[in-house]
Amino acid sequence: MKRHRPDEQDHIRIVGAKGKNLKDVDVTVPKKRITVFTGVSGSGKSTLVFDTIAAESQRQLNETYSSFVRHRMPHYGQPNADAIANLPVAVVISQKRIGGNSRSTVGTITDIYSLLRLLFSRIGKPFAGEAEVFSFNNPKGMCPKCEGLGTAKEIDIDQLIDKDKSLNEGAIRFPTFRPGDFRWKRYVCTGLFDNDKKLKDFTEEEWDTLVFKSGFKPPHPTEGWPPTATYEGVVPRIVRSFLSKDLRDAELYKEDIERVVRRGTCPACGGARLNAEVLKCRIQGKNIADCTAMQVSDLIDFLGLIHDPIVSTIVEALRFRLRQMLSVGLGYLALGRETATLSGGESQRIKMVRQLGSSLTDLAYIFDEPSIGLHPHDVHNINELLKQLRDKGNTVIIVEHDPDVIRIADHVIDMGPRAGIHGGNVVYEGDFQGLLASDTLTGKFLKEKPALKQATRSPSGWLSIQGANLHNLKNVSVRIPQGVMTVVTGVAGSGKSTLINQILPRYAPEAVYVNQDAVHASSRSNLATFTGMFDLIRTLFAKRNRADISLFSFNSRGACPECKGTGIVTTDLAFMDSVETVCEVCGGQRFKNEVLSYTVDGKNISDVLRMSVEEAGDFFEEPDILAILARLREAGAAYLMLGQPLSTLSGGELQRIKLAKEMERQGGMYVLDEPSTGLHLSDIRQLMRMLDRLTDQGCTVVVIEHHLDLISRADWIIDMGPGAGQEGGEIVFSGTPEDILASERSVTGRYLKKYLQDGQGASGSGTPPKR
Repeated sequence: MKRHRPDEQDHIRIVGAKGKNLKDVDVTVPKKRITVFTGVSGSGKSTLVFDTIAAESQRQLNETYSSFVRHRMPHYGQPNADAIANLPVAVVISQKRIGGNSRSTVGTITDIYSLLRLLFSRIGKPFAGEAEVFSFNNPKGMCPKCEGLGTAKEIDIDQLIDKDKSLNEGAIRFPTFRPGDFRWKRYVCTGLFDNDKKLKDFTEEEWDTLVFKSGFKPPHPTEGWPPTATYEGVVPRIVRSFLSKDLRDAELYKEDIERVVRRGTCPACGGARLNAEVLKCRIQGKNIADCTAMQVSDLIDFLGLIHDPIVSTIVEALRFRLRQMLSVGLGYLALGRETATLSGGESQRIKMVRQLGSSLTDLAYIFDEPSIGLHPHDVHNINELLKQLRDKGNTVIIVEHDPDVIRIADHVIDMGPRAGIHGGNVVYEGDFQGLLASDTLTGKFLKEKPALKQATRSPSGWLSIQGANLHNLKNVSVRIPQGVMTVVTGVAGSGKSTLINQILPRYAPEAVYVNQDAVHASSRSNLATFTGMFDLIRTLFAKRNRADISLFSFNSRGACPECKGTGIVTTDLAFMDSVETVCEVCGGQRFKNEVLSYTVDGKNISDVLRMSVEEAGDFFEEPDILAILARLREAGAAYLMLGQPLSTLSGGELQRIKLAKEMERQGGMYVLDEPSTGLHLSDIRQLMRMLDRLTDQGCTVVVIEHHLDLISRADWIIDMGPGAGQEGGEIVFSGTPEDILASERSVTGRYLKKYLQDGQGASGSGTPPKR
């Protein structure tokens, strides 16, 4: 029997990985070390790390559970690799938003709220009960009005009732309340109203009776009034009939309910979620809802005022967990913040905080760009936490582009040499210094000495924002230059997104806003359908072949009848993983044979969808199609296939095709939210060329950004801060990149100065700059 040498067990071995664009990759990942996977977007990093290493680890772990449990867990297909050996259990900490319903908050997801409940149950005065009564998800503690949600449904009277009409003219705008309907008769047959009188002419008493009053018998009803019935106003009747739980009518009239109902702060608890008795219980004058409304940094200070020895261990545990949140740049969040409102980067850091409290070791922690959404100041703190995970005896695997994160790697695996069919190979394995000495694309860009833009553009005008006070903004007034590229910077939570994504649209509603929100599209959406190119291609095929355009859609008449246009057939194996196989009827081509017989210049519609953007640019001659393909190439998406489903694209790829789509417009203002997300240094240069071209055409470009390479190429910088949350919300600096280097108050200025001095790959530049 062959025995493994000890050193073989110290590495994860992948042999012959072939998923997506991977080209028979063999790779070794050292255990209990930090390994960073680098390479351009589309080079195969995510396929190797997430679709191969992580998927196989989680698939094998799931197989250890009973079939009953397995059937209720995520299913992972077997990766396409010859062999994978020595896998530890993997914990994937991705950018996927935590989501959850309105009962899931930062406090509940991190378990910090559980400790806070315990604290109030021990020393809160007056005593309200054990820890469970402080839970807004427990019937003993929740507000009875809103049932612990903090918000209550309210009827929007203006949407429900048209005051310019009478009851006979249909003033009540809701199904079954319209003229002739049975609920309508409960008002016109009361004898209480002039049914032909406009509601705007009702007396205050008549209006109050119609809309709100209930529980009495009309003294003089007319024919049609049920003799035993009591009167019920329009609002209480709608609340009872449509807004209570588990009513069939509520689902039946869902769209109408959404039109007339809005959510507002619960009038009973004021949004605190808990009942009055629980809210009376206080520590140092504050109840538990006051504590969850504080930002983390303030809550740490408040807990420092509690010196009761009975709860010293609870207080210390709370402060420890809260300081961990502070260390990952989340000090501006409040524990009461709903998890569904968190960004992908915030969600990833929340998950990281949860894992830091774990006593498990010998795990593989797999991160997807943990630097996302972070100022260089916060990246340093993240690096320290990644090292902590390694030093506890865990394997840390990171997919990353940020030089400061790459620098802390014990081992680097660089994928490439480029993207798509030109990628899928390991082009370098070794330490960071070896990467700098290599001739790979990553190595070359890390060696570059960065510099400020030599000649900044002059503004053609100014857009002024005055006295903005939303969220943490403190009466902010700022001028945004027009006709140049402005980069808005500042630590996470400093107020950048509030100013640019929520205030600026009030002043510039016509601007094009390209954000990081997911594309809301069906699973059948692909690159061609999203950009509008597929309609042009279908029109071309229909015209050339004199056929109906609906034949050339895999969602319509042209779809293969077996797979319904998906190209695959999914077989549910009950207690085992579902199996996806290529459709035997169409061979994965998605269309009927009749459709595939129609061609344009020797290619059928399926052949075209399998072309890359680059190949399609050589195939088509139609100007409108070529224009879209040119924008996609300029956005760095030349390697993507026209028929590639949007669900298979990375965040960086999605953002680039969204930008390419929006560039159909000429002139005006473009506003981008961290466009460097998920981009390699070489891709950022491509992005800069795109933004420069837009600006040179006379556009105003405003970019929220943390990446120092992009910041150094701005014409104008608006830096926000000085800190996050309540410590932010001010304009720290507004001016040219050269001037920010001399700003004593700007954290961004200090990091930019050090970056320009030390370069991207210089040893030690990941440490914080001196004040």
